[in-house]
Formats: sequence, C-alpha cells, structure tokens
Amino acid sequence: MKIALAQQNYHIGNFEKNTEKIIEGIGWAKAQGADLVVFSELCVCGYPPRDFLEFNDFINKCYAAVDTIRQHADTIGVLIGSPARNTIADGKDLFNAAFFLYEQEIKTEIHKTLLPTYDVFDEYRYFEPADNWNVINFKGKKLAVTICEDIWNMGNNPLYRITPMEKLIVQEPDLMINLSASPYNYAQDIVRNSLVKPHTLKYRLPMVYCNTVGSQTEIVFDGGSLAYDANGNKLLEMKYFEEDYGLIDTNSLAPTLSLTELAPNNEPVYFSAMDVGVGESTLQYLNNEKNIGEIYQALVLGIKDYFNKMGFTKAILGSSGGIDSAVTLAIAVEALGKENVRAVLMPSHFSTSHSVDDAVQLSETLGNPYDIVPIKNIYDSFLTELQPIFNNLPFSLAEENIQSRTRGNLLMAIANKFGYILLNTSNKSELSTGYGTLYGDMAGGLSVLGDVYKTQVYALSRYINRHAEIIPNHIITKAPSAELRPDQKDSDSLPEYDVLDSVLYEYIERRKGPKEIIAEGFEPLLVTRILKMVNVNEYKRNQFCPIIRVSMKAFGMGRRLPIVAKYLS
Repeated sequence: MKIALAQQNYHIGNFEKNTEKIIEGIGWAKAQGADLVVFSELCVCGYPPRDFLEFNDFINKCYAAVDTIRQHADTIGVLIGSPARNTIADGKDLFNAAFFLYEQEIKTEIHKTLLPTYDVFDEYRYFEPADNWNVINFKGKKLAVTICEDIWNMGNNPLYRITPMEKLIVQEPDLMINLSASPYNYAQDIVRNSLVKPHTLKYRLPMVYCNTVGSQTEIVFDGGSLAYDANGNKLLEMKYFEEDYGLIDTNSLAPTLSLTELAPNNEPVYFSAMDVGVGESTLQYLNNEKNIGEIYQALVLGIKDYFNKMGFTKAILGSSGGIDSAVTLAIAVEALGKENVRAVLMPSHFSTSHSVDDAVQLSETLGNPYDIVPIKNIYDSFLTELQPIFNNLPFSLAEENIQSRTRGNLLMAIANKFGYILLNTSNKSELSTGYGTLYGDMAGGLSVLGDVYKTQVYALSRYINRHAEIIPNHIITKAPSAELRPDQKDSDSLPEYDVLDSVLYEYIERRKGPKEIIAEGFEPLLVTRILKMVNVNEYKRNQFCPIIRVSMKAFGMGRRLPIVAKYLS
C-alpha cells in the first residue's frame, strides 16, 4: 500500500481555501498512485478553532466541507480531521475526529481520546473523549488511527489514565497512523521523534505521522511529518516550516528484525520538553545553532502568516539603533519584503548620534523605507504643559515614559494613516521584568520577539549576519540602552542578561520555585529580585499584544497567572 502525507498550511475558518488545499492534496496523491492520503488534525476548519466550535453554523460548514471533499475520495482512501457531532454518547456536543473517506462515502469516524488542557491547549472545553476504539480495515490492512495527543501517552504520562494504542493493539493492526497539529517550540522536533520511535518499537508496528504547518496568530506549526518502520528506523522526515508532500510504501515499513534481534542501542529514550537541553548550560541550550536557526524560521513564518491570513500587507516599527528593533526589522523584511516594512527613527534629547547612524545604515542595507521624526519638540511641549503639575520635581520614570509614549503615538498615527500594522520589538527578558512602557514601546499589533530572550536576540543577530553584515556590527557590540536619560544602560535597572535569562528560563519554562533555582547556584537575593520583577509586572503583560510562540512556555494564552497575587512577591 502506498500512503501519501499532505503537510499543509490551513487558515482557521477559511473553509473554501482549506477544502481547495485538501482536494489539491488528494489530486497529488492520486497522481503518485497512492492508495491512501493522510492529512492533519482538524484540517477542515484549521487548528485551533477555539470558541468557533460553539457556533452551530461553524460546525455546519465543517460538515459541508467534508461532503465536498468526500466526492474526491473515489478511488483513494482519505483521512481528514474535522469536528464531529456527538450523537452516540452523553457529554459534550462534539468530538475531535478523523473522517475516513473512500468510494465517495464517509466510511467511519475515529475520535480523539486524550484531550490536552495544558499550555496553549484547551480541548476538553469543547470535545468529548472517545470511549471506543476500532481499527480501520482498508485494502487488506488494519489501520490504527490516532489523533495527535493520543500518542503522547505510552502509559507513563500522569495526565492521562488511558493509552489509546493499548486499546487498538489487541485488534492486531498492521500500521499506526497519527493525524497531528503539534505546535513548534525549540524542543519539539526532538520530543516528537522520541515519541514516534518508541511506539514503533513497543508495538512492533510502523507509523506514519502527518503534522500541520503554518502559523495561527501566536502558534506556529513546524510540519516535520514522519514515517518510521517497525524497527524504529526513520524513513521519512518532511520539511520544516514549509508545506510539503511525502509518499511511503508500506512494504518498506515492514519489520525485518524480531524484537529479540534489535540491538540494545536501538532502544529509544523518550524525551519530554523538560528533558531536552539537560546537560548543557541554560545559555548554551537557548543559543545553540539549531535552536536559533529554527527560531528565525518560526518568526519569519509567524509574521508572514499573520499578515497574509489577516489580509495585511505592510508593517511599521520603531527603529532605535538598538539590537531588538534591528533584529525585528531584518526578520520582518525577510517575511514581507523590503518595500513593505517601514522603519521610523525617533531620536530624542538622549539619543546618541551613532544610534541614529546605525539605524539609517541598517535600513539602507536592507533597502526598506525609513523616516526620521525627532521627538524633541513634542517632548518639550509635554513638559511645558505638565510643569504646573510636576512643579519642578526631579527627573524620573515619568519623563522617560513620556518619550516612549510619544514614539508609540507617532507610530500608531502613521500606521492608521497608511494602513500599517505596528510590529512590537520588546524581547522576553524585558517583558518578564516589566522593563517596558505600557502604551509606549509595548504598543503593537504583533510581538515578534516577545518569546525570545535577550541573549537569543543577540544570537539571532549573528545568525542574520552569518553570510554578510546586515545588522551593523556596532549595534551588536554596544551596551544595550533605552536611551531615555543621560548615559542610561539596561544594566542600571536589570542584572546582566546572561544571568537574568538563565534565572528567567528556570522560572518560566522549567517552572522552578526560588529554592530550586537558588540550588542551581544562583545568588539568593538576585533570584528573589528577579522573580519579584516577573510577578509584579503580570498586569503589563496582560495588556500586551499577541506574541509569536517559539518556546515551551510563552507569555499569553499558554501561561495563565493571576494579576493580583502574593506568591513569591
């Protein structure tokens, strides 16, 4: 049997375009002589549809799309993902389902068993879990079909009490197939392979795994669909961050060794995201070449899909001559084209001439349009009008933030006038510690670097410059500064970034408490100071724009903490 995998980029709620893509995929599979074509989880409506699932009209459109696709499943079997109404059990109204189509009929539905509710997932809010498990008989083969999270429990995951493959293996299947929508983080490809391979060795069955690709607001899907044979050998790994098609012959997936003949070093090790990077220092792991290259691709795709799927074409950002705006600008130009990204330089009393020169040089190298709009007169007018209230009080954070909010107003004015979307340039280190101004440099329609630590921003700059100097070297080597007061440096307000990022990673990604972090060798007062900064600034992050997610714990919908809380403060 020949099986095709269609790794495609869907648009949530765009039933016409999604259906067209799926039909194109069926056509490609037919042209390759495939017997079966596999698509990804909830491909019909796009993943994650969230509260659209509560609209009856949305579900009707899903069924209408399935009906259209069914007409093309004539001489070929088709596995697609879609919500399905629950007509067979008590509980919620819907299942997360795989529809098996053949001979222009819906032959059967497979329902997802394990419904994740952690991080960015909230599936149990909408779906009823499966309570029966059956293989699909097709062309003399028994297919054990599962959906995404169903393979993330091999009996050792405390989140779940059921292992779906244990329910299916007693029916003696010949092949495992998984329809997935597995989001990217910089550990995910390692974790994904470490799940698929153990399944093939444990059950002595091959597996084909079809993942989606593309960005849906904050979430980026990286593709990387797989096929493993029954000996745990990877026979197919599809492209990352791109649409792709793959073809596999089940004859090449058949076991060639008995279980006792498998060499001990073939025994796989299952990794969770928490395990990846253990043995490296935090900074080595965060900034290794593989992670930085993937993060770059994810951010480019995140910007590109956000604009294309929303119907936007042009972006604007503030270009300060600093590292964050420089990296954001370079990535945006790669994603949207140089002519579609406008940079605005807004020097103040405290901006150094080299910062303006660096920002100009960057835009001239990239070829994007830029403007220089000094804010000195606007800033002075604010101080003049506020003088009766400020009453000669010493210069403070208030005057610093007036500059930042002036820049935010200017950027939004230009954006409104010409139809731009403002890209935010704040990084994760700044967002963690509250080192940013609400309604000023925290303004934006999309955050590009909000899940990227400062040390990773520097690594990204070096990645961007790997073939030629795009970002001026002076931007990379100079001490970072907000330039909101004389001789200001980030280190005046924050610990050095290599220390700060290491502590933040232990707290945010690895969810370690202060005692655990101190036990890693960090100075107790420093840990207390950093964690307090993180927690007291939750109110700022709560008002922030969507952040492109590249880590296993991004700010936003995947990290839900109360604003008013005493813990660790």
